[in-house]
Amino acid sequence: MAREKRISLNGIHPDNATGRVKELFDTAQAKLGFVPNMYTNMANTPALLDTYMQGYQLFREHSQFSPQEQEVVFLAISYEHHCEYCVSAHSLIADKMSDVSPDTLKAIRAGETIPNAKLAALDTFTRVMIDTRGNPSAEDIATFRAAGYSDQAILDIVLALSVKVISNYANHLFATPLDDAFAAYTWPEQ
Repeated sequence: MAREKRISLNGIHPDNATGRVKELFDTAQAKLGFVPNMYTNMANTPALLDTYMQGYQLFREHSQFSPQEQEVVFLAISYEHHCEYCVSAHSLIADKMSDVSPDTLKAIRAGETIPNAKLAALDTFTRVMIDTRGNPSAEDIATFRAAGYSDQAILDIVLALSVKVISNYANHLFATPLDDAFAAYTWPEQ
């Protein structure tokens, strides 16, 4: 899919940031070692970037999911939204920080069934939540529960969806260029 910028705004360069945007950029710099291109774009509306960063942190710190499961959720959402930036970025996180197996990462990036049954159920249910606009069937929920997940996990997916809608949609509007840090994980493969 050809990506083209759809809005006239440009990213805010970290050297030009002031106020709340500077604070958010400083936080990103401290945590990540750089300010991602995605953040510079979202900073045009500081509340958008702030909401994204807070929601992301809350999901990471308070969801019942392991780091591997968190990446499955984020990757499934970003895949379904066809966000090249976020699939690439979360592929790096999955591989280097969250201990997602290469077979699992490869399957998610290809839209195929994950070899681990529990992670496959999580991936499938996350995609069901997107496809049904948050209206899974009783059978979908029963299958998810049977895989060992709770109703709280469903709400954790809602939080992840909210966070990823912010980043995925903003990236579509800006056609956000991939940061060098994520280049080895470019998706889809060229």
